[in-house]
Formats: sequence, C-alpha cells, structure tokens
Amino acid sequence: MRFKQDFDPRSQLHTTVYAVSFSPCGQYLAAGNNFGKIALYSISSALSDDATSENWRPFYVFKAHDGPIYSLESTDIFLVTAGTSDVLGWRWKEVIDKAAKVAWSLSIPRGDSFECPETNALAVTKSTVNQGVIYAGCGDNTIYGWELETGNCVTVFKGHKDYIHCLSLKHSSGELISGSEDGTVRIWDQRTPEEHVQMFEPHKHESVSRPKYGSWISCVTTDPGDDWITCGGGPSLSLWHTRSLTAPATTFATPDVCPFSILFHEDILLSGGSKPRLLHWDLNGTLAAQVPVSPTCIYDIKVNSASDQNQVLVIAGSSHKIDVCTNFRYKAFSLTF
Repeated sequence: MRFKQDFDPRSQLHTTVYAVSFSPCGQYLAAGNNFGKIALYSISSALSDDATSENWRPFYVFKAHDGPIYSLESTDIFLVTAGTSDVLGWRWKEVIDKAAKVAWSLSIPRGDSFECPETNALAVTKSTVNQGVIYAGCGDNTIYGWELETGNCVTVFKGHKDYIHCLSLKHSSGELISGSEDGTVRIWDQRTPEEHVQMFEPHKHESVSRPKYGSWISCVTTDPGDDWITCGGGPSLSLWHTRSLTAPATTFATPDVCPFSILFHEDILLSGGSKPRLLHWDLNGTLAAQVPVSPTCIYDIKVNSASDQNQVLVIAGSSHKIDVCTNFRYKAFSLTF
C-alpha cells in the first residue's frame, strides 16, 4: 500500500529542496526541503517501464526538523540530516519502513547568543582513514567532527572568519576541505586541528575574480584521485592542482552563474547554480553540454553510484520538482515533493 499525502499547491510554489541523498542500497532517494520535511522515493519504482506520475511522488514524508534542512548525508546505516538545529541520525531501515524516529542527535555548541548555529554542510568519512567521523560546517565559522560510534566531539576546526558554506573530504587521506563566506578554501588534517594545513583565496586571482558577485565560496569538491580541487561561488568556477595551489589551472567561463553544487563524474565536471541549467564541463574548461532543468536555482547534484541498475543523476533546488536524468544530457522525468 502506497503512502498517501495531501499535496498543497500553494506550499509547492514555495518549496526549495536544498539537499538529496541516496540510500546505501541505491534503491531509494531522500530529499530535504525548506519546511524541515524529508521525502522518500523509490528509484526502482520510478524507473520501471510502467511507471506513472504516482511513482514519481514520495511514498513516505516525515517532519525531521522545525526549520529548513540544508544538508543530507548517508552512511551504511544512517541518513544524517542537518539545518537550523542539531544534527540528527535516522536509521535507513526505519525510514524505508515508514517508521522514522531519531536514532541519535549531535548538538552544535551554542555561543553567546544561546542559539544553535545553522549547519550548511555535512561530510562523512568513507575512506579507511578516520572511519565513522561526521563533520558539520556551521554558521559560527567553525567545523565540528564527531565519532558516530560514541557521539563524542573529537575535532574542532577554527580559522574561518565567516560562516562555512561547503565541505568535501579527500578520498585517500581523509583531509577535509572547506569553503566559506570569507573567500578562503582551507584544507584540514584531524591530526593537527589547531590550524589548517593549506589555504588559498580564489578571489585574489584575476582570472577567476568577479567583484560584483563577491569573494564567498559556495561549493568545493575533489576528483576521485585527489589530484584536483574545484571550487566556486562569487569567483568563477575553477580547477586547482592539489600540489600547487598558487594559481588556478583551469577557469570555467560562467559569467552569469554563481555555482552552488559541483560533482566530478568520470571524466567530466557537473555544475549547477543560479540559473536553471546543469552544465557539463571538460576538465580543460570547455563547456560540453547544457541541460535545462526545473529548479530556477540548483542547490544539489547527486549521482546514484550505489546501484548500477538504478544509476541516475538527480538535480534539486528552487522547485518542488527534483529532476532525474538516466542519460545525463537530458531530463527523463521529475520527482514531485
């Protein structure tokens, strides 16, 4: 029996989906919106030959946070959600069984204001280094790291002068990369948390500087081999070699777009931001394709790499529609929040 939900057209008009995450098995997609709700979709049902619009709706929706959900991550066991309150963990099995309840909660330290700073980004260690650590980039300019097994806060990275927008983990070393409103990209090592190990400022380089948009860094990621860091925001999207961060190796020409989400997939870079199109880039900076999408602003791009049978690309943002691409160069259909 499918879960039934009353869809409010007025609410849909004001829906923004900030984050999505695939289940460890690759059969389900979770999406978090600005109303603090999580929607769960069956990817296998949505892709079936006889799928209808009913299969493109969530089979389960639950209220996870009182405020917006800005970030989702997944472990082998838990769906992790964060926004304007504590970081929460939900067992995937219970979520899929439509019986979601909080499995654990990680509290962000309150400052002098006694208000919980928002969490804008999450990252979970997936390498053999620092297994089971979850990082939260927060609005108090700080990154916190907890052991999932114990719930203990084991790392605090301080140094940014403004709030954190984005996080990315290196695949091999477990080093953490952060981007901030202060215009810096910083690389951190848990063994020496008192100070970043590397830092660069894209907006200080003429080839990527865009003063009219500012210096802030909204997105950052690394390639699977950890040879390259890509970042952007106010400055143009740019590619930096990890061994030499003195100047960008490639600049991606997006004069009218501020990127908010970027992703390496095979030999291409996918980016989305303040315009309703998904961009495909060669690593030499050539724009290979533009895909029209439903969201007027793209906030999250994810590829389902956990299932070959259900490998899709999803695009979420300022819309109640989450676009699904089976061939990454065009939209196949849209899931509806």
